[in-house]
Amino acid sequence: MKRSILVIAILFVVTAFGCQNSSGQDAKRKLSKPAEEWKKTLTPNQYHIMVESGTEPPYKNDYWNNHQKGVYVSAATGEVLFSSDDKFDSGTGWPSFVKPVDSKKVTIVHDDSYGMSRDEVIEKSTGLHLGHVFDDGPANRGGKRYCMNSGALKFIKK
Repeated sequence: MKRSILVIAILFVVTAFGCQNSSGQDAKRKLSKPAEEWKKTLTPNQYHIMVESGTEPPYKNDYWNNHQKGVYVSAATGEVLFSSDDKFDSGTGWPSFVKPVDSKKVTIVHDDSYGMSRDEVIEKSTGLHLGHVFDDGPANRGGKRYCMNSGALKFIKK
């Protein structure tokens, strides 16, 4: 019984913080313009996610369950970052992709916040936080899971 409770508690923590980051990681990335400038152009939610490295709740965001065909662009720049062709249901409650459209548009930075060892995904041109990438994606599609925040993206339907 104690083991079951421990397993449930661990699963809860991993799910609750699976795509989350702390603002302490900001020192590892350089924003293309000052945070105050981003505050003028981003919504409060986009600012929290992209500048403050926040996250949104799982299953309560715009794109985790989006099955339409199209592309996902940066909420800050409009650059195409991900495609619906590479999206899959990871069961985490966040939109997940096997790869970015162009790997040169993102940068990966190590993130050890919350006592976890993860890799943060940053939009290369801006230094803004998008989410995290993990090695537990579909093995037949490269094995990666780019776990993104809907608030960092905008969907453009084909």
